Amino acid sequence: MPGTLVQTLATGVCSHGGQMTVAGTGARVLLLGQPAAKATDIHPIAACPLNISGKPQPCITGSQFTPAGRVFIDGQPALLNTSVGIGKSAEQAPQGPVAITAAQTRVIGI
Repeated sequence: MPGTLVQTLATGVCSHGGQMTVAGTGARVLLLGQPAAKATDIHPIAACPLNISGKPQPCITGSQFTPAGRVFIDGQPALLNTSVGIGKSAEQAPQGPVAITAAQTRVIGI
């Protein structure tokens, strides 16, 4: 599915409302002066309020995003604003989907 490429400092959200900041590692490709993100990057999530049976289980990272099919950065698929990932707890347990909410709008990939 086509979408715009995502750069470092773009934002996302987990299904519980936690705020994700994209931490791109594609330093050879710049978007608005920031490194481009790859689908294989791991991004921090803050302020996830998930609580299971009285025990806080917040999402702390977003990863395993659906990759771009035709755009690669350093041999890895690019991260698109249409990509969906998985929020994970400190124990790396899957907590729910993570989506990109704001990214640059000029460079499009498939």
